[in-house]
Amino acid sequence: MAEKQFKVTAETGIHARPATLLVQTASRFDSEINLEYKGKTVNLKSIMGVMSLGIGQGSDIKISAEGSDAADALNSLEETLKKEGLAE
Repeated sequence: MAEKQFKVTAETGIHARPATLLVQTASRFDSEINLEYKGKTVNLKSIMGVMSLGIGQGSDIKISAEGSDAADALNSLEETLKKEGLAE
């Protein structure tokens, strides 16, 4: 299992558009990928799950992946978060 912590920097947090980008990125991988925020964990391949967390600016989130392509999945998600200015 691989995991990484991020701090959300986007003013609007993880709302509809960024959530969609993250779900699309996660869905390209076979690994099970989860997003954890405030003790709640959701499947990062589920747009409704991600949206239900209501992640705002300044939030600490953790993304974990388990499976054959877990490391690649985390690297791609980190790249998406940084490229879109969502988190660091």
